[in-house]
Amino acid sequence: MKQHYDVLLIGGGIISSSIAYHLSKQGASVAILERNQVGCEASSAAAGILGAQAEIDEEGPLLDLAIKSRSMFPELVKELKEKTAIDVELIQKGLLKVAVTEEDAHVLKKKAAQHHRWDKDVRWIDVKEARLLEPGLSPDIYGAITIPGDGQLAPAKLTQALAHGALYHGADVFEYCDVHSLIMENETVKGVQTSKGSFYGEKVVIAAGSWAKRFISSEHLGEVFPVKGECIALQSYKPLLSKTIFLDEGFYLVPKTGGRIVIGATKLQHDFTKTVSAQGIQFLLNKASALLPAIKEATFEKAWAGLRPQTNDGWPYLGEHPEIANLHMAFGHYRNGILLSAATGKIMADALLGKKPNHSFFTSFQLTRAMEGVH
Repeated sequence: MKQHYDVLLIGGGIISSSIAYHLSKQGASVAILERNQVGCEASSAAAGILGAQAEIDEEGPLLDLAIKSRSMFPELVKELKEKTAIDVELIQKGLLKVAVTEEDAHVLKKKAAQHHRWDKDVRWIDVKEARLLEPGLSPDIYGAITIPGDGQLAPAKLTQALAHGALYHGADVFEYCDVHSLIMENETVKGVQTSKGSFYGEKVVIAAGSWAKRFISSEHLGEVFPVKGECIALQSYKPLLSKTIFLDEGFYLVPKTGGRIVIGATKLQHDFTKTVSAQGIQFLLNKASALLPAIKEATFEKAWAGLRPQTNDGWPYLGEHPEIANLHMAFGHYRNGILLSAATGKIMADALLGKKPNHSFFTSFQLTRAMEGVH
């Protein structure tokens, strides 16, 4: 078994898998070290919304990264299918960000005007037009922002496609390989100690989501904590939606292939459990039926919870650790891990290979901001 690599990736979620794919595609030797199975945590629990402008309102590096990443998916999905035969079910039918109160409408009209400045396809529509696009929506809504560029896909399949794509290009994936600690020498990381022995690498990337703090003391790491999100899936015998429906508070309805609708998500900070409460299910069903009354006729399929890694300021940490040589960060994507995975993988791969990223906003996500208390 090979023990030395150009890059070791701690964690086997979508961010790690994307970095591994983009690294191995450029000829680097890479190993993914996953304590369970690839994609078994937040990556498979997500709804798979590619909602750049739905999730992020303010102009700046995070929105730039999101829009860049969203634009990469059509080509990425195509090449992954050619290499792995995995269909990640990319759907590009747009998104409606719906106002459910008069106050919502006032806020969203301003946001629509703001987004329209840099994306002419984004605009405010009234209730009549919203219900022409989605006839099943409640007549009690107050209008919506239409975002034609947003889409969605199957996140678990995307994670598997990226990991298999990395394997296609020569990467190694070690499942059930629990990383215990970093191997350090004079403030330089040399490798990792795992349940399957020691692995050595020129560079080590912590891409372990909510569990990132397992591997390095908090004074050397920005704050990252889990935000538990409960979701449910319903099955409808007739089409109820074509577009993703999104509320400003983060609630969503996502129509999947085969008549499934994914509904989410609650927000429970610092909760590492993955149980689903009756209260959470009731909250989601009440919200869903108020927006889409016919959903009451759908049948219940399943409920689940995922742990989304959040940082104090809501931005991911990307790039080299400022105090520990050869150690890199790629975690804290919170609700946007699927959306940001494409650009994160490419930018991190380029940086790890010594290429200067072409994106000036990359520096905005570095760990130094946590130590300095600023972006």
